[in-house]
Amino acid sequence: MKQASTFEVIAARGWNLLNEGKPFTPIFVVGTMLLFYIGEWGNPSFWQTTGFSFLLTVPLLALYYHFDFPLLLRNYLWLPFVAYLILWGDVNLSLLTFALGLYFFFTVFFWGTFYYHLRIGTSWLNFTRFWKLVLKNSDSTSGNAQEQLPKFLLILSLWNLFYEKLGSGMAVDYLSYAFFLLGVWALSWILHRYLFDWKPELKRNFTEPVTDNGEKSDKVIMIVIDGMRKERFQEANTPFLDKLRKNGTEYAQMETVYPARTVVCFSSMMTGTYPQEHGIKSNMVWKLGIKVESIFDSLRKIGKKGRLLGVAHLIDAMGDDVDAYTAVMDNDSVDKGILENAKRIMEKEDLDFFNIQLISTDQTGHSRGVLYDEYIQKIEEADHLIEEFVSWMDTKGYMKNTTLLICADHGQADGIGGHGHLDEGERYVPFFMYGPQIEQGKVIDDKHSLISVAPTVAQLLGAPYPSHSRGAVLTDALKNARKEQKHESESHRISTSS
Repeated sequence: MKQASTFEVIAARGWNLLNEGKPFTPIFVVGTMLLFYIGEWGNPSFWQTTGFSFLLTVPLLALYYHFDFPLLLRNYLWLPFVAYLILWGDVNLSLLTFALGLYFFFTVFFWGTFYYHLRIGTSWLNFTRFWKLVLKNSDSTSGNAQEQLPKFLLILSLWNLFYEKLGSGMAVDYLSYAFFLLGVWALSWILHRYLFDWKPELKRNFTEPVTDNGEKSDKVIMIVIDGMRKERFQEANTPFLDKLRKNGTEYAQMETVYPARTVVCFSSMMTGTYPQEHGIKSNMVWKLGIKVESIFDSLRKIGKKGRLLGVAHLIDAMGDDVDAYTAVMDNDSVDKGILENAKRIMEKEDLDFFNIQLISTDQTGHSRGVLYDEYIQKIEEADHLIEEFVSWMDTKGYMKNTTLLICADHGQADGIGGHGHLDEGERYVPFFMYGPQIEQGKVIDDKHSLISVAPTVAQLLGAPYPSHSRGAVLTDALKNARKEQKHESESHRISTSS
């Protein structure tokens, strides 16, 4: 399997500008407006007029960038557009029709068909299903039609209103517009203050020390089946994973972090803390690198080695601790290629901690939807491939006193397999451990968080916890381990108001 090239790393960052809903909205609005008036490009006054009128829309763009409107909140986005129609009633139907056409061309054909065909080999007929997924998608990505439509229809209408008034020398009613912006801000603030209440509770203290009997694992192998929705996993025929789960310890209420985006989740798992602290708050990483220690830093302190084998944009968070593979590969063979690559890395480096990301299940959810047979088939394929990989590890002698940790980084919602704002199917993930140091046949029903991964791996390998780790060591799964009765000071607390 090919390593991710520098070009692919840069391209992945560029794609995130279009995939993430916040940057997509201004990019799409500007592109649509300029394309609609392409015939005016040769007129110098066009650029002056359209530039000044655009500046008037920037406060609204800033509001929509600052506030998310996922899940049920997106329904309220039509209120500002209705208010615009009442106040001004000026609608350029040609412009809005053009915008709608461009939007569905981008999402359904360019993204859902052309992009996925070139990247993972989906059918040229994928658009026949993808349009349904775009209409259902509930997370704040560019593929959330019910969120993006009221946003860009309003912004384009206002921009065009200002453009026509300024171009014809008419006065703009700035006072009315100011009150309109104030109303949009007030609506957004009220919605987020009183309805945006589904974020997970944050742990205030640093990880409490744990004592044990001194026995440690020689290795920890962590396999993350990206985007594996819990109830779909339970429906799938996965005999090998079921065997590990039933003969190890399962955490039945393992909660992902918020927002549940891949780079965010991996950053939290590897640091033991939250986005507010490690600094990675979406897949679009504006400032590269986590701001706190990771489990890889902890292992280096005691002379042990850890690596993460994952997709290119994980480099943005964890840099040189990532072996990035290319995600441009047929989806029916990508996971097999990943595990073949993992074998080569293991033979070369004999790692103490190895985190391997499988992506076929996630990509199927995004391209074909999670409520179809193809999605379950990918989970079943992952089961077979993991069994083969563990058998190879055993043959090579790597499984002696080794702990296996199997989980998902997040679930996936209906629609285009969206994940981020914890819609149904996203929040709780499969999570279980197996090995000589792990209790057998246990199911833990208490709620836990994926930030427990880093301190638990550190505990298993005898390493210090990462400096800002707040997750609890999963002591219920560890033989002869208990928490020390120690409480951290107030200075070690993290605010839950952010």
